[in-house]
Amino acid sequence: MSASAPYHPALASGIIDVDRLESRVDTIVDRTLAERRLVGVVVLVARDGKTIYSRAAGLVDREANRPMRMDALFRLASVSKPIVSTAALVLVGQGRLGLDDPLVRWLPQFRPHLADGSPAHLTVRHLLTHTAGLTYGFLEAEGGGAYRRAGVSDGMEISGLSLDDNLRRLASVPLLYAPGTAWGYSIATDVLGAVISQVADVSLDDTVRSLVTEPLGLHDTAFRVVDPDRLAVAYVNDTPEPRRMRNLDVVPVFEGTAGLRFAPARAFDTKEFQSGGSGMIGTARDFLVLLEVLRCDGGPILDADLVRQMGTVQTGDLELATWPGRGFGLGFTVLKDPIAANTPETIGSWRMGGAYGRSWFVDPVERLSVVAFTNTAFEGMAGQFTIDLCAAIYGREAAR
Repeated sequence: MSASAPYHPALASGIIDVDRLESRVDTIVDRTLAERRLVGVVVLVARDGKTIYSRAAGLVDREANRPMRMDALFRLASVSKPIVSTAALVLVGQGRLGLDDPLVRWLPQFRPHLADGSPAHLTVRHLLTHTAGLTYGFLEAEGGGAYRRAGVSDGMEISGLSLDDNLRRLASVPLLYAPGTAWGYSIATDVLGAVISQVADVSLDDTVRSLVTEPLGLHDTAFRVVDPDRLAVAYVNDTPEPRRMRNLDVVPVFEGTAGLRFAPARAFDTKEFQSGGSGMIGTARDFLVLLEVLRCDGGPILDADLVRQMGTVQTGDLELATWPGRGFGLGFTVLKDPIAANTPETIGSWRMGGAYGRSWFVDPVERLSVVAFTNTAFEGMAGQFTIDLCAAIYGREAAR
């Protein structure tokens, strides 16, 4: 994909032209579908708490010729992370969990060590900020590394492991760096899920439901498929068009890496462990509700101070690989430098995605929340579509 033309941060604030937004976004959606880079998509845009764009387009199941629907269910993959991170912060707000609690307080058997064999001091904050020294097996070198050799599951494949089994395997691998000294996207939110479950003394699914989804009325979002007829078929980009994802599909996110081990059937396997980092299923509408709650300071589940911490860079000057110009808050990236990030979003905007083809961002300055859930990896997560969509919302033209 080509990079878009450089943006200047001064162009971002106050330029959302709501009257023209619908036609601009329609153009991007129609063009991307016509070019067969996506199979189906749901796009929602909210500003000042009002939905100003809402569209389902393309197909939820190409082989059955079923149109995409607004209430389609999607495998959220890493869109699970901000939901589970929010649940952790609800526990912090209730005084039941501390950001700087040592992990051994809650997970006494989880004691990873450094490369020299010395013990590591891990905290809840390290997990939320992805500074714990962990990684993902799919990010290791082609052919696999220490995680693959230890049999660690990334939470995307059918592994036959319990979460305790997976944590034991994870703890057997030395950390990549001393916690807090570097940043690395990782399986940390799976560990955080284990902490949350331990604090609440019920399953992660039950905890997230009681703390987040039930209070907000997110009835379609869970660690299970609430309605199989609405679940979007998973596709992966290929030539001349995306192909239907196989039951075990190993697809590199970056060239030279081991690759994500996709298993679409995992969504139906109730025996698989509940992966806090990638295991949830839900709708675009539910996720927009959560984003808007967080953008509006967290009521009724979080107080404003915790939401401010969530959306504030917690990683200082640490570089985020593959996310130039961004730092990390408590659960998602936070924009520091729009020029380095080559985006029209304003400083302080939040953004993440999900490997099955999901993207989203929140611009607190523009009072804007955007959710784009597609059924196509990786175009819908980090492809030209995400660049074009963002540019269209801000009234810019992305270079191609």
